Amino acid sequence: MADGSEYRRSRRPARWPRPPEIIHVGAACRDVAPDDPRGWRLGGGVTYAALTTARLGLRTVAVVGVDALARTASELDLLREAGAELLVLDLPEGPIFHNVETPAGRVQTCLATGVPLPVPAMPESWAHAAAWSIAPVAGEVTDAWAAAIPDGAYVGLAWQGFLRTLRPGQRVTKRAPVAGRLLDRADIVGVSHHDLDPSTPLVELFPLLRPSGRLLVTQGHEGGFLVTLDADRRPAAEVRYRATRSDRELDPTGAGDVFLAALISTGVRRALAGRAYGRPDLPFAAAAGSLVVEGPGLTAVPDRAAVLVRMARERVRQLVRPTVAERIGTYDGEAGSTTTAPGGGPRRRGPRRRRAPRAG
Repeated sequence: MADGSEYRRSRRPARWPRPPEIIHVGAACRDVAPDDPRGWRLGGGVTYAALTTARLGLRTVAVVGVDALARTASELDLLREAGAELLVLDLPEGPIFHNVETPAGRVQTCLATGVPLPVPAMPESWAHAAAWSIAPVAGEVTDAWAAAIPDGAYVGLAWQGFLRTLRPGQRVTKRAPVAGRLLDRADIVGVSHHDLDPSTPLVELFPLLRPSGRLLVTQGHEGGFLVTLDADRRPAAEVRYRATRSDRELDPTGAGDVFLAALISTGVRRALAGRAYGRPDLPFAAAAGSLVVEGPGLTAVPDRAAVLVRMARERVRQLVRPTVAERIGTYDGEAGSTTTAPGGGPRRRGPRRRRAPRAG
């Protein structure tokens, strides 16, 4: 392309007869990985999200920013082999992180911050994509991208990429959320409880979101909750989901990105989970998130068949129910939290012992 970007179709011989169903945007990062011969492993929300939707069977496009080394990554071939089409944008610098997992959570050090992702020329057919997924890792997707998203598209946004303060050679710290065009454009916004202060009142976040939008808060082994707003940005419905059990946790990287991408996918194709909820399918997304932590990096991103098998295993214990959440750190079973009793009325639960984080 004239702007220096490279548009490459997947290795599948047949071209799509229709426009893409979902377009993901973000920069790939390189995570330090001593167990990898390269010394690093390709990551970033855009790569996990795009591989998820491609392996789930959606017609997927990924607009991926890469530095010189990331461009050579074999992980990009995983996306192409899954059927994703890539628009690769060359960046003079990409984000680089050193992650250390501790019992208290991830300690992340920034080695390079990366640069903003330019808005390139795009094929006309992309204007008819059903959904867009904004998945930054270092705030590189600016509000200039809002104008590139067609008015009728469903938009998901991974908020954590906007909630980090990055300085080379220093630990990553939290950044307070602020209003923005992309945030106001998003139909569903996903965030982990680790990315905001747990004491953050949800009522402070609602004015930043789109009217009638949704806020997903993932809480590891505690599950999480989904709040749907009304036209005045007030809670219209709140539901809690339970986490799906993983057989093992080898690498927690990407669990939230896979969860959100799978959830958006069920909005694009309502029968993807084998049922038509009429709303995003939280058990399906939780099953996908539980699988990706069982292997290293992008190689563990599951396909639809694996997700359905995991859902079938968990069907008895999986539960989505109404709830009341007031803070980012509102957990199921904590003192003072309100849940729904079998008969439909509210009940109070006492506190329970905290366990190690789990996917979902």
